[in-house]
Amino acid sequence: MPLSQSFPLKNTTIRIPARGLGTFQVDPKDGRSVKASVMHALKIGYRHIDAALAYGWGSVEREIGAAFLKSGIPRHELFIVTKLHNCFHAPEDVPVGMDMSLHNRGLDYVDLYLMHFPYAYTKIDGYGTLRKADGKPVIDVALSRAFDRTWAAMEKLVDEGKTKLIGVSNFSTPKLKQLLDVCRIHPVVNQVELNPYFPQKGLVEFCQSHDIHVTAYGPLGCTPVPYLIGRVGPGPLLDDKVIALARKYEKTPAQIILSHMIFLGISVIPKSNNLDRISENFDCLLELENEDHLILTNLMGERGEKGVRNLETKEYLGFDNFNEEIEEP
Repeated sequence: MPLSQSFPLKNTTIRIPARGLGTFQVDPKDGRSVKASVMHALKIGYRHIDAALAYGWGSVEREIGAAFLKSGIPRHELFIVTKLHNCFHAPEDVPVGMDMSLHNRGLDYVDLYLMHFPYAYTKIDGYGTLRKADGKPVIDVALSRAFDRTWAAMEKLVDEGKTKLIGVSNFSTPKLKQLLDVCRIHPVVNQVELNPYFPQKGLVEFCQSHDIHVTAYGPLGCTPVPYLIGRVGPGPLLDDKVIALARKYEKTPAQIILSHMIFLGISVIPKSNNLDRISENFDCLLELENEDHLILTNLMGERGEKGVRNLETKEYLGFDNFNEEIEEP
């Protein structure tokens, strides 16, 4: 059976494309721009483009908007995702953050608006972040624990037509449970770090059993941010078993991994600023034998118990946002 090119989302006829382009850390070393990467992606068939206000403080969104305009692709064919930054969690600030993102892209609405993280930074003038002497952010603990109020303000954005759908990002199972108890509009997506070296099987199972679609960022084992280093050593692209499967199917390790993730019902948004890799990542709808999916599923143990996160925030934040047992902070 061919792999799905899109997945249904709860309470809507809208489907999320299985393959998307991520734009986190797209600072090009080869002189290419985000605009050029997005233009190429759109030309070869991508329609799902993911970004956030936090990426370059709006500069990435602006380049994406310029690419959309130049492409001439009808708006209804695109699936545009962006995210609420951590300094906009106060209910009165949520529409401000949204309006900034819409203005950056030159759009009247986005298709999916995500709460980037379930915690809030302490804001300063101009929606900057109050930071400690070591540069780490000061967390607004009270507002972080009240992310249900932030969500309620996001629900109003749907009512106003500024976004068609809302969801979350970097949410743990305990946080999702709390949100599901109070939400008026169901979160349709949880975008999380996910790859064969960090499969998060329990979280994925919870999401899928509660009609929350999972989108994987870093599906190829993204390069850690310098101050958020989790995994040390090579990622799944250099795994001997993945490489062996790539040889078997005469594909690249990246294509094998992305095909596997889509097979699991997960949409993927690999980031690249290399045009050849952007094309390669899109050409990933290949069928693997069930035994090979099993190999990939269990690379880090039957329950993923040996998995390791690339982007580890505990030291940076002072608490474990991703705690699967209890809510923090």
